[in-house]
Amino acid sequence: MDIKIRRHLENPLIVPEDIKPSHEEFKVEGVFNAGAALHEGEVILLLRVAESVKSNEAGKVRIPVVHECSGSWETTTVLLDRHQKKNEYDFTDSRVVTKIDSQGNKYTRYITSLSHIRLARSRDGVHFRIEDKPFIYPESKYEAWGVEDPRVTQMGDWYYITCSVVSEYGVAVALFRTRDFKSHERLGIIFPPENKDVYLFPEKINGLYYAYHRPVPRDIGRPNMWVADSEDLIHWGNHRLLLSADSRSSWENGRVGGGAPPFKTEKGWIHIYHAADRNDRYCLGAFLTDSMHPDKILRKTRTPLLEPETDYEKYGFFNHVVFACGIICDGDKVRIYYGAADQRIALAEIELGELYRAFGL
Repeated sequence: MDIKIRRHLENPLIVPEDIKPSHEEFKVEGVFNAGAALHEGEVILLLRVAESVKSNEAGKVRIPVVHECSGSWETTTVLLDRHQKKNEYDFTDSRVVTKIDSQGNKYTRYITSLSHIRLARSRDGVHFRIEDKPFIYPESKYEAWGVEDPRVTQMGDWYYITCSVVSEYGVAVALFRTRDFKSHERLGIIFPPENKDVYLFPEKINGLYYAYHRPVPRDIGRPNMWVADSEDLIHWGNHRLLLSADSRSSWENGRVGGGAPPFKTEKGWIHIYHAADRNDRYCLGAFLTDSMHPDKILRKTRTPLLEPETDYEKYGFFNHVVFACGIICDGDKVRIYYGAADQRIALAEIELGELYRAFGL
């Protein structure tokens, strides 16, 4: 089926050059995977900004991290010498530094960039004013390697923000909230490592809050989507499988994960999700769940809504990626803000009726 989704003519909307580095010694590697919200007549994007350390030292790598110093958290760098550490570390992947133990086993020891959350505001949803300072910056041992991939759900006057937080202890999911996008409150970790791609439903269903999450098994199983419920947004249980990677599919046989928080229609909840094949090519799909049963998928797209086809989606910090964390519904128009090649932010639009057609409704 030919799904009619439109990339905005001004894509990409936001690129690294638009972002002021948070520190003089940093450079912005990417701005991507933005959460989205409506607040006081503005579209607000919560940008994931990934920064690395500017360095002209040949043969050396500087790693940005935060660490505790006299009761507060400060940004510092770790210096590694490629030549002295070549038998101890693997520097092949530009995104990470891999440790090699005495048995030859490998695990991630550092991430070469440090991510934080920055705000951007717009009246038209296309042209954004980007704030100079971070909105959420790492400041705990569980955030020492960054705060990533925000997803925003409005409930009443509160906007709840789920983020992946990264450290030597793994990738966990933390919850934040704000009323005004001027300050925020930390509510703590709600899903322990390794987990990510968490988003919340915008209302209670049958008296409970619901979330989708994506555990990352190591030896048995694949990264699949799960559903959980809670009475207070903090303590989650009743976990059950929702959607699995499909080994028969050409575009979602590697992993699946949550995208943006869902929006409610007369036919049920519509979800935009991401899927990757075994070569880590990321696409976007959609599915429809029952209004009263978030663990019941009614319909699902057989082919991608959006796949990496343009140069700004195919080439960047990590090639061949489209990845959405935020959507805005404007009447029957659905605006999907997505990260392109882990480097920039773009916009695609689709009509609600076209989504129904993609579901076969």
